[in-house]
Amino acid sequence: MTTVSLPISEDFLDDPYPLYRRLRETAPACRVELPDGAPAWLVTRYADVRTLLADPRLSVDKSNGNGSWRGFSLPPALDANLLNMDPPDHTRIRKLVSQAFTPRRVENLRPRIQETADALLDAVAGNGEAELVRDYAGPLPVAVISDLLGVPEADRHEFRSWTDAMVSPPKGDRAAAARAVGTIHAYLADLLAAKRSDPADDLLSALIAARDDGDRLTEDELTSLAFLLLFAGYENTVHAIGTGLFTLLRRSAFPLDPAQLGSTVEELLRFEPPAPVVLRRFPTEDIEIAGVVVPRGETVLLVVGAANRDPEAFPAPDEVQPGRSGAHLTFGHGVHYCLAAPLARIELEIAIGTVARRFPRMRLAVPAGEVRWRPSYRTRGLVALPVTLG
Repeated sequence: MTTVSLPISEDFLDDPYPLYRRLRETAPACRVELPDGAPAWLVTRYADVRTLLADPRLSVDKSNGNGSWRGFSLPPALDANLLNMDPPDHTRIRKLVSQAFTPRRVENLRPRIQETADALLDAVAGNGEAELVRDYAGPLPVAVISDLLGVPEADRHEFRSWTDAMVSPPKGDRAAAARAVGTIHAYLADLLAAKRSDPADDLLSALIAARDDGDRLTEDELTSLAFLLLFAGYENTVHAIGTGLFTLLRRSAFPLDPAQLGSTVEELLRFEPPAPVVLRRFPTEDIEIAGVVVPRGETVLLVVGAANRDPEAFPAPDEVQPGRSGAHLTFGHGVHYCLAAPLARIELEIAIGTVARRFPRMRLAVPAGEVRWRPSYRTRGLVALPVTLG
């Protein structure tokens, strides 16, 4: 069987979708060599990806892998989270988290998100130009997830620098990511201890108190969940805001129709998901995918970015069409559907809607082809987004 190399070339980073289209049409379950040399299977058709996201034979528990996966390594105290657990452990923890992560708690953040978005835009409004990843898409999610979890104001800038070092360590400093992980771990342990002794009206305090028939989260489960919420709530939302604004700007879609804001955000999530390749899965038995048998324990990567552009599910998939029918897979499907999807939608509606309302004549400050993307096949995010505010 032919193995395809997954490149991290400038052409791929600028536009990975032609490659995904070829794979979807010719090899919808394809064995690939990842940039780090590890083997994996990419699955690219919508019907297959949606089915497999809910298939219990695909495990997220790394102990079910054959050892070839070389993903990001975390200490055990940060690894015991929902992304690495199958039922019944996943079911138990998600039930406990759901008690604390309530719709009311999320909805109550709306005024604070709006206030933060306005303050960030106030800071650049008089300049005539801005770099929207640095000035807006980056700091907004940090403030939101910190408000939700109860991270003190004084610590928020530090957290953002730790996360950036973990995801994109400086060239020549291989130990930077490990140092950042260690620092985050120590910080979260101290923060949880503080919340335990002095509870507040925040998600961490609620997670500490959550229990079901006497069962409650262990210390490692609490620390891992806090890490997951901080990391995912920051990283994915930064990318979604930045790529969403870039998609609209390069299509001259400003000013936006306020009545279409919700459907526009939904379409942007389909068109450019911030995590186009979802978390790795490991078959617990030999499994047939698109006519190909994938052996037990091998790494399977479900490409929601390719599935979301499948013309069998979305006619004219490379066009941005707010209000289209069909359910995108950006937040997943099945038992691992993103618990924070309601919060992400609120953040994106406020973030994109506020920019569109305040700067309806905003334009890109450089040609679209000169905008640089982060060097990753698993995430889809901009390095910077320079604009003139009009």
